[in-house]
Amino acid sequence: MLKPPILHTERLLLRPFLLEDASEVQRLAGDRDIAANTAVIPHPYEEGMAEEWIRTHRQSLEDGTAFNLAIILKDNVRFEPSDLIGAIGITIDTTNRIGELGFWIGKPYWNKGYCTEAAKEILKYGLDEIGLKSIHAFHLGRNPASGRVLQKIGMKYEDSFPNAIEKWGKMEDLIKYNMLCDVIKS
Repeated sequence: MLKPPILHTERLLLRPFLLEDASEVQRLAGDRDIAANTAVIPHPYEEGMAEEWIRTHRQSLEDGTAFNLAIILKDNVRFEPSDLIGAIGITIDTTNRIGELGFWIGKPYWNKGYCTEAAKEILKYGLDEIGLKSIHAFHLGRNPASGRVLQKIGMKYEDSFPNAIEKWGKMEDLIKYNMLCDVIKS
């Protein structure tokens, strides 16, 4: 079982999601540009989907298979749903102690370094506190901004997978980055 972490960076608070966050998750993740740049966020993001997603978090923590955190600007820390700017999490292969990083940032908060700041902190937590052996991440080939985030946090390019997934009726390339535990400790 994982304990839900609360992590702090210079400008951000990363905390577990609350059901009260659902309307803001739906508003931000419901933007077509957010869905277009991720492999798993649907569009349209229908009523009730955010609540359903947030309700899965407790079981994932209990199983030790994932944790997802709300990204909050510290300047706004009131623990209110309107403070939410994005989401970040790690899905865990418990057998092999390997994690997969995933994230999204609401469009009004793009290009401000928030994603890099949050990803760096959660990567450190996953490797140092949870004891994962490695953490990898994928991004769509047509979304190089996510690739730059992964490079900035020290992840290394590992492989490309042409036409690996279908998104909205079109085959998309996936690009994989990875970081081993020993890298972050050195």
